[in-house]
Amino acid sequence: MTTATGPYHRGEREAQERAGLRRKAEISGRAIRDTVPPVAAAFLAEQRLLVAGAADERGDVWATVLTGPAGFLRAPDERSLSVAARPAPADPLASALERPARLGMLAIDTATRRRMRMNGTAHPQGGGLLVDLDQVVANCPKYIQKRTPPGPGPGTPSAPLAARPARVRRGDRLDDGQRRLVAGADTFFVATADEHGRADASHRGGNPGFLQVLTPTRLRWPDYTGNAMLLTLGNLLVNPRAGLVVPDYATGATLHLTGTAEITWGAGAAGGPGDAETGRAVEFTVTGVVELPGTVPAGWSPPEFSRFNPPAPAGGPASSR
Repeated sequence: MTTATGPYHRGEREAQERAGLRRKAEISGRAIRDTVPPVAAAFLAEQRLLVAGAADERGDVWATVLTGPAGFLRAPDERSLSVAARPAPADPLASALERPARLGMLAIDTATRRRMRMNGTAHPQGGGLLVDLDQVVANCPKYIQKRTPPGPGPGTPSAPLAARPARVRRGDRLDDGQRRLVAGADTFFVATADEHGRADASHRGGNPGFLQVLTPTRLRWPDYTGNAMLLTLGNLLVNPRAGLVVPDYATGATLHLTGTAEITWGAGAAGGPGDAETGRAVEFTVTGVVELPGTVPAGWSPPEFSRFNPPAPAGGPASSR
């Protein structure tokens, strides 16, 4: 939402200042719109996956994934998005989206490395959602691993379903299997919100091992260089609550985490755990865990890693202790 101070709220401006990116952010901010252009509407109509982030009734922030056939996302006009899907009953955001809610969204096509970020207010509509949009941002393809979902598609047979978790699993810390999934992940999605509850959802990608498991309740990831907007970091400066969702592309399960996040500034430059280029990292404390079977299609193609991925931190996927 554009205000008298531009498209950014105070946390985002503070993050940009601390990173020395304020001038670049002002240029990047010109791409933030409050309408869906025709080319974006066409892109949305082709997508089969939408990442969504919001706060639950307790104020905990969660991220989830909604899926459907091509056409389940539709822009009925330039200021709204229709989503023909709702979270499953066991999803941590199921009850929150039964009523109006601030929603951050990311439509992502990993086969073409295209993504579109949208934020607004969601209203239940039949079995889906109608979202009044405040922000629409097209993001670059950096750090997206190229992978193709299983059918349906022209000439593409549906892949057989891989083994899935037998049931929904809940807890307040990661078990051994969940730690292995996180430590080997090359992609996750993070949801945040500002102090007014305006939510945002974003992609994070890197070589396996970039999302480090420090303990069963403590994760860390480097903050790589991007478009200088620092929307996620800006939200964390004013509201540390955050949610992560880690997809298991082999089984179709998703691992949902909620907790709080803290930014470390300049750690990499000082030889610490941050990204070697930006010096920044995020440390996440887990307070809630939900593992859901069958959220996304199972059996995606093996990833083709982004050429932009920096080397993973020392220890790589094995750092799951």
